[in-house]
Amino acid sequence: MLDAKTEMSVLVTPEMTNFGGKMHGGELLKLLDQVAYTCAMRYCGNYVVTLAVNNVLFKQSIAIGEMLHLKSAINFTGNTSMVVGIRVEAENLQSAQIRHTNTCYFTMVSVDDERKPKKVPAYTPKDEVEQRRWDEAVRRKAARVK
Repeated sequence: MLDAKTEMSVLVTPEMTNFGGKMHGGELLKLLDQVAYTCAMRYCGNYVVTLAVNNVLFKQSIAIGEMLHLKSAINFTGNTSMVVGIRVEAENLQSAQIRHTNTCYFTMVSVDDERKPKKVPAYTPKDEVEQRRWDEAVRRKAARVK
């Protein structure tokens, strides 16, 4: 518990793509939800559910045969919720070129056995990068509340 980072790698296979050989957005969203779930659950030690998906940015398409690296980290915690930031990189296995293809933020809520919200441990940024992510999460939250 309290592991604030999770990485997952997945090979893009034909059933994950469209007729043009590019990954379906829905397939990517499914993987993003899985890594957000894993990161949040590892951090709080409880079952978690997805509350919101924010700022999904599809910067570049992803091709069959590329290896996806989904890098997730707790960016912010509230009372029962956590913001998980996810960076997706696609690796061309032949050339070893790595491209940043996607960024997004999932808000996950910790729940108890009755599926009622459950308190999560407070997250404390440990370095400048983590503090920047925390501050950005606070700004995104404030912008949504307006």
